[in-house]
Amino acid sequence: MQKKHILDGIRVLDFSQHVAGPTTSRMMAEMGAEIIKIELAPFGEQIRTVGTQINGRGVYFIQQNRGKKSVCVDMKTDEGRDIIYQLIKHVDIVLENFAPGAIGRLGLSWEKVQSLNPNCIMCSISTFGQEGPLATLPGYDFIGQAYAGITSMIGDKESGPYIPIAAIGDTMTGAHALAAINGALYHRATGGSGQFLDISLLDCYFHCHEMNVGLISVSEGSHSPYLPGRHHGTVGPLGVFKSKDGYIILIAILRRWEEFCHIIDMPELIDDPRFIDDAARGQNQEILTPIIEKWLQAQESDAATIKLLGENHIPVAPILSIEEVMEHPHMRQRGTVRTVTDRGAGSFDMPGMPLRFSAYANDLELNAPYLGEHNQAVLQELLGMDSEYISALTDKGILVSEDLPKTREL
Repeated sequence: MQKKHILDGIRVLDFSQHVAGPTTSRMMAEMGAEIIKIELAPFGEQIRTVGTQINGRGVYFIQQNRGKKSVCVDMKTDEGRDIIYQLIKHVDIVLENFAPGAIGRLGLSWEKVQSLNPNCIMCSISTFGQEGPLATLPGYDFIGQAYAGITSMIGDKESGPYIPIAAIGDTMTGAHALAAINGALYHRATGGSGQFLDISLLDCYFHCHEMNVGLISVSEGSHSPYLPGRHHGTVGPLGVFKSKDGYIILIAILRRWEEFCHIIDMPELIDDPRFIDDAARGQNQEILTPIIEKWLQAQESDAATIKLLGENHIPVAPILSIEEVMEHPHMRQRGTVRTVTDRGAGSFDMPGMPLRFSAYANDLELNAPYLGEHNQAVLQELLGMDSEYISALTDKGILVSEDLPKTREL
């Protein structure tokens, strides 16, 4: 039988919420995995009611949870925990991103998972990791970012640090977790057993440092970059420059520097000892930046500048707003921006699937679940529960579900 996508046949029991964990399971759903989203009764996933709501459907929730099946269960009851224990025997992966220790207090430690299903892979995502002096602290994306030394590199010395209004750490950590899970699946497929994966935002954020960690180490602290502002703190020109119409990103380092000097008709800069190499240009940005910005501001337009530099292979880009990105033909053609249709919220744009596979179409037809929508289907299919027993559990509040729209697709 033809597989629908690359992870078709993999089943995930997903306890994750918010962004980091749901990013992992969302991409797995996009790759054909069956995602059983366990939501804790009575209210389910916290972000169901966060942000913009359309007909009671949260756009934020829909984006993170398309393609998942919802089972809403009260794990504080014996019957609820037994349902989870039985489901674990039928899954390949258990995914969670509660605070360290919380999943154990729900009765689902790694030792318990392993005893129920030795071949199961369990992935725990947290801000600081499962162990260490910071492990028990509350944390979110920006907390991990600050501890990882990333926030100290955003902003300028006059205004202080800034934060990016994007879930960079959560999404990136979710992608790192996906890489670990796929590696663990390969390990298992080649004769290994299940294993526990400990993925933290802090580790993933620190992993993003390009050269600063090594430079600080080898210089024994004499090189200590902090809030470099609009330009790279070590090499140049690389950064944000004031241009004719606004600002652009420009990178003319390494061999591009000589080409750039000819393009701006200033070949004398090539042998200027202040700009003789990337390090010298980085150290003399206060002198170099006004020279470059004067040329940029003398051009016809930013569009003309970007065209000229791009045609001459100088890396350059406009600083687009989100609205401009959403309307850009390249983003639309590639599916970087895509339009989805939800059963309750209707049609709207959201980010596309970033992983592409030549053997499969990029977009599966996926729906975000209503709370407890798949209680009966999952429990009947995997555990053989009959309708009467499921109804009794629902009457007792052990299983919870919301009404589905009358126009829902069957």
